[in-house]
Amino acid sequence: QVQLVESGGGLVQPGGSLRLSCAASGSTFSIYTMGWYRQAPGKQRELVAFITSGGSTNYADSVKGRFSISRDNALDTVYLQMNSLKPEDTAVYYCNAYWMRHYWGQGTQVTVSS
Repeated sequence: QVQLVESGGGLVQPGGSLRLSCAASGSTFSIYTMGWYRQAPGKQRELVAFITSGGSTNYADSVKGRFSISRDNALDTVYLQMNSLKPEDTAVYYCNAYWMRHYWGQGTQVTVSS
């Protein structure tokens, strides 16, 4: 079983950048596929990006070229670098770990507004 704690959310102006971090504990981090999801008010939770244990990445079309996911297995941490942020990126962002089942963090709010 793995525990996930997100950090790095906040308020940013359109065009700005944020980096989210997700620290994992309680299990062997390197075996998990790690992902970031987001949920905006009134909308379903959606996949933003994921990175496999081997380092392969995949992104939602809406964030391609703007967001970058990475992981540091030595620190048991996954990151989401978000650039050129838009108001429509406003959501609660959740860290996810998958191996045999899904594990979720508590979420961190990202608000993009002028």
